[in-house]
Amino acid sequence: MPKRYYAFFTLPTAIAFAISFVIPFIFGIYLSFTKFTTVTNPRWVGPENYVRAFTDDQNFINAGIFTIEFAVVSVILINVVAFMLAYLLTRKIRGTNALRTVFFMPNLIGGIVLGYVWLLLINGILINFGVDITYDSRFGFWGLVVVTNWQMAGYMMVIYIAAILAIPTEVVEAAKIDGANSWQMLSRITIPLVMPALTICSFLTVSNSFKLFDQNLSLTAGAPGRQTAMLALDIFNTFYGQNGYEGVGQAKAVMFFIFVSVIVLLQLRASLSRETEA
Repeated sequence: MPKRYYAFFTLPTAIAFAISFVIPFIFGIYLSFTKFTTVTNPRWVGPENYVRAFTDDQNFINAGIFTIEFAVVSVILINVVAFMLAYLLTRKIRGTNALRTVFFMPNLIGGIVLGYVWLLLINGILINFGVDITYDSRFGFWGLVVVTNWQMAGYMMVIYIAAILAIPTEVVEAAKIDGANSWQMLSRITIPLVMPALTICSFLTVSNSFKLFDQNLSLTAGAPGRQTAMLALDIFNTFYGQNGYEGVGQAKAVMFFIFVSVIVLLQLRASLSRETEA
């Protein structure tokens, strides 16, 4: 296609992207340095909102610690469970197609609905002990881990299945001829050759774990005492739940964006380096 037509086809998309993302993002950064109740009456206050995000209370710091702990546990468990399911469901056993569908289906359920369903299930068990999920922050933590794993493992499983099935058959056959056992096949053939899939799945699970909001809102809503509030929920509560804190909430959102971007880029770089070594 001649280069003179590039602008004709890309300009509408570029304009839509600028209107829906770039301009609001830049305006949001500006608002983080102002005090406002609506976007029509901002008053410049400089870095005051960023200072207040850390000094007015400990909620933002606590939410960051809770989010990091949750992300580390979830990323590891989701990828381990997803890879194990993918490995088992690529063996020559009956019913694998049906099982793949069953494990993938939770990903189709919305986060709010999923959170409320699991809230009923978990509280139905805990009520026998005279408590509920908001009784202790540990209950909320592991409840969020279970819900997130149940929803995301099936999606990651599909990616791992595609990577395993793409392994050249001649490589597998050559390893078997050389006398490789099951563990050697897994550790020296399968895992190294699915490293690109691990990079993708790690990227998705890291970003989704840090950005988790729907399940957090519906399952615990931050209770008890905002101890189980993750960063996204803490920003929401600050912006919409505290009068005069709109600018602080916006400052938290900007820091949240930077934090998640840095974490994801570092994770992606580490995964790509392992992929190159493999």
